[in-house]
Amino acid sequence: MKISDFIPALSWIRGYRKSWFRGDLSAGLTVGVMLIPQGMAYAMIAGLPPIYGLYAATIPLIIYALFGTSRQLAVGPVAMVSLLTATGVSALAETGSENFIALAISLAFLVGILQFTLGVFRMGFLVNFLSHPVISGFTSAAALIIGFSQLKHLLGIDIPRTHHIHEIVWQAVEKSAAINPATLAIGISGIAIILILRRINRAIPAPLLAVFFGILLVSLLGLDETYSVKIVGNIPKGLPQFSMPVPEMSQIRVLIPMALTIALVGFMESIAVAKALQAKHKDYKIDANQELIGLGLANIGSSFFSSYPVAGGFGRSAVNDQAGAKTGLAAIISSLVVILTLLFFTPYFYHLPKAILASIIMVAVSGLIDIKEARHLWHSDRRDFYMLLATFLATLSLGIEQGIGIGVLLSLAMVIYRSTRPHLAILGRIPGTPFYRNIDRFADLEVREDVLILRFDAQLYFANVNFFRNKISELTEGREEQLKAVVISADSMNNIDSSGIHALEEVAHELRQKGIRLFLVGVKGPVRDALERSGFTQKLGKDHFFMRIQDAIHYLDQIPPLRPVAEDYYLQTSNE
Repeated sequence: MKISDFIPALSWIRGYRKSWFRGDLSAGLTVGVMLIPQGMAYAMIAGLPPIYGLYAATIPLIIYALFGTSRQLAVGPVAMVSLLTATGVSALAETGSENFIALAISLAFLVGILQFTLGVFRMGFLVNFLSHPVISGFTSAAALIIGFSQLKHLLGIDIPRTHHIHEIVWQAVEKSAAINPATLAIGISGIAIILILRRINRAIPAPLLAVFFGILLVSLLGLDETYSVKIVGNIPKGLPQFSMPVPEMSQIRVLIPMALTIALVGFMESIAVAKALQAKHKDYKIDANQELIGLGLANIGSSFFSSYPVAGGFGRSAVNDQAGAKTGLAAIISSLVVILTLLFFTPYFYHLPKAILASIIMVAVSGLIDIKEARHLWHSDRRDFYMLLATFLATLSLGIEQGIGIGVLLSLAMVIYRSTRPHLAILGRIPGTPFYRNIDRFADLEVREDVLILRFDAQLYFANVNFFRNKISELTEGREEQLKAVVISADSMNNIDSSGIHALEEVAHELRQKGIRLFLVGVKGPVRDALERSGFTQKLGKDHFFMRIQDAIHYLDQIPPLRPVAEDYYLQTSNE
């Protein structure tokens, strides 16, 4: 193992080109500027003071740049992880309290430990249990929850914290008479500024300009005093102090489920963006397990500097790439921009209205509502559509944790369902050729009445053996007089367990009783070895295994028909 396998940054540091620096500098400054308003806004989603969003945009970026494999992924505070943080920690402490802050930092440490451990033991495959429809449904519902949770800041009214949209809407309607017109006007203006500037040029730091607009408006007109517009207020100046998070065992037990959820969801969000960006550049590779290690170390290290959990963000990563990022140096520059802000510029954000941060959040999460994917699944795969819809409704009605839990169960259930009922095709011969294809997909195929040719497109194991046996029984029922053989094409059968071997034995026996031969074609090495070790190959007869379907058919035409023999369990061709 090379040291660059543990510290991927060494590969781009050693081969760094001067021509890359301009792009890295431009991207680093652009994303750094974006991170200032976004970090503060996302901290509000997490139930934390805005300063903790800036803390989360410093150390994690540097650590990931060193240990992550993506050169364009922008790590830091993201909306989804912020919401999950608020959900997990609010069960233990009052939102915004000192204990709440300490637990959020401890949560980052736990998330990092879990991600690092999963990466070291190469268990990145676990994320596959969260299917894309489930993630899409969960993300869309969570985006709505995040967006509606900002109504209190946009309207300037007090709405108790909840993750149920109907409760938020009902509270907003009940307190509509108390809406602060000045706050609402500022919030709507912030949304308009961001959307208009994005349409003009997405490279413009629209959220930061909206922040400047809000600060100038409030400070010049004194709206915080005359119209009670709520502002961020005093933001501590300076860098976070080094401290080791030490959660109690009782708190760890409560936080672990949410930590695991954040670890997997954060990784999924990050790896999806990282792979999409790498596909454009193709001058480096993404290692999923090293990504887990990089994200894990970023969360562990950042928890020592007052950060809550972080992940790779969609929007910032896209901007980072478009602005010309070539290496992880861009992320380090972004971190330095935020560090300079913490050291020198936090007093200038005193008059920042919370309505502007709410507008930034609402615009950001609106892009996470994936209507296009739902429409696509409705036309292409109704089962996946219903899985997306179920996760979406469960998240909205039951809550964040329950929604993702139901989504995972649905993903597992669908995996089990599909593996227990795999695709099975009846094959026919293309006239004049030795090739066989699915009769449901190709027209004018030759189908012999005395031979049933099947292709089983899955491993044969305990979960689908009943389906396998039942389908063969169903297809051969009533055809005993004319059927001479069943040919199973095993080209797509990659594995077989003891239950699968027993199923083949039973099928061979049942067919033998009816006077029907069983041939196996194209058996792969691992399956062939398992059949050999079990003794099935000898019992069925080695001359009943072929490389091609046409070879089995040719052999069948050369031998006499098989007589039904109920007492013989296996077909022994050598005794016929």
